[in-house]
Amino acid sequence: ASTAGATIKKPVLELGGSDPAVILADADVAAAAAACTTSRLLNAGQSCIAAKRFVVVDEIRQEFEQRFVETMRRRHMGDPLDPEVNVGPQARHDLRDELHDQVSKSIAAGARCLLGGEVPEGDGAYYPPTVLADVRPGMPAYDEELFGPVGVVYRVSSEEEAVQIANDTSYGLGSYVFTTDADQASRIADRIDAGMVYINLV
Repeated sequence: ASTAGATIKKPVLELGGSDPAVILADADVAAAAAACTTSRLLNAGQSCIAAKRFVVVDEIRQEFEQRFVETMRRRHMGDPLDPEVNVGPQARHDLRDELHDQVSKSIAAGARCLLGGEVPEGDGAYYPPTVLADVRPGMPAYDEELFGPVGVVYRVSSEEEAVQIANDTSYGLGSYVFTTDADQASRIADRIDAGMVYINLV
């Protein structure tokens, strides 16, 4: 940025994202789980502005978790030229291995793996749809961007805690809010520190 500024040049920046999706008690849980799966698996999880962290209030957390895991489980990984396949490979083997290292270290530190989390056999830089829960600060899955088909579900007890978790990242490209209360959606969108906030869509 300083080099571009010194010469009055427009820079193009490739920025990271660890985008939160806040799912509130009055949300359509089935629709939210489906939308979050679509977002998380966009380009095999390799999208800066895809939802990656799913912040869910207590009242619906168990239902969302079950639905999210099931919709992630139903996606088929394989050759992207196969019309039956929904999830292709990672861009490179080293990126896949780095992602798996982040997942493995988080599980070793106490995160629960609800789905996936293992490198498949065979050729190609494939990584399966994966869901983690009970992630805490200090774990790679909390502190770092997960650039691949890995979603993290956070359980919160209030709107205040949801906003705090949503903003607890150094990456602030996009974010998502799922609710049927327009006033609540506007209130939370104003408090999320991100470049853009999508309401009930991805």
